[in-house]
Amino acid sequence: MEMMVHGNALLALAAAVLWGGGDFAGGMGVKRAGGSMGAALRVILLSHCASISLLVLAAWARGDAFPHGAALLWGVVAGVTAGVALACFYIALSRGAMGASAALSGLLAATIPAAFSAAWEGSPGMLQLAGFLVAGVSIWLIAAGENAEAKPADRSTFWLAVIGGVGFGIYFTALKVAAAKTGVIWPLATSRMGSIGVCALMLAGMSLRSKKGEGQVRVTRPVVLWAMATALLDTSGNLFYVAATRAGRLDVAAVLASLYPASTILLAAWTLRERPTRRQAWGMAVAAAAVVMVTV
Repeated sequence: MEMMVHGNALLALAAAVLWGGGDFAGGMGVKRAGGSMGAALRVILLSHCASISLLVLAAWARGDAFPHGAALLWGVVAGVTAGVALACFYIALSRGAMGASAALSGLLAATIPAAFSAAWEGSPGMLQLAGFLVAGVSIWLIAAGENAEAKPADRSTFWLAVIGGVGFGIYFTALKVAAAKTGVIWPLATSRMGSIGVCALMLAGMSLRSKKGEGQVRVTRPVVLWAMATALLDTSGNLFYVAATRAGRLDVAAVLASLYPASTILLAAWTLRERPTRRQAWGMAVAAAAVVMVTV
């Protein structure tokens, strides 16, 4: 049992590293495409279409049967909520209140699966509960780093961040339920069906409402390359996350995987010379303490 918990934690941390890299690549792609919501939706669609192609090919090569019933439903629900959450999250970020939006979304994304796990799998030990609280503090410190140019979040931005966080939390939970009824690959593939569908509808609605020439999006070769990198990293992270939920408790997997902003910040520091703030550095140290508390 102890080895299963440790394996669960290691898989979740691997998911966090890969998700953080995927967010970095996605952010670079959106920036290169113009930085608008239309650009964000196009990058999401490009990366998710590439992702589902790889997942379906892998499932076919393995001979995995297409899911039906509850497994299919939960996979699609996960994808729809993920698509809406990503869209709302990108809108919140585009309004300038990046730190508060990322921190609030990250906390909700960790809290909802943890609450579900407590009801479904029973309450974790006191040390793990304390570790979850410490992890929440670290998420806030890492994501809500000091930024003199940051804008305060208004009410609508606050609710967009809430919707994003709730959507991510439901996504984490729905993937766990879908994976419990089938293998690792098809839950992700069916979730991509849901996210592609909802993002395509949102983009079509935006295109109908926007004026000609307004908010031009540049889908250049670098944008496509960043989107493909996002697909590779995000899909790999999701596979590790689903494996983590199958190897142990959902709350451990979700809370540790929600530390992904740390790897995004470290990548930005390495490639863009964006030095982490003192608050973010403290957050990473606190995250290390949380990992120890959760996995002991």
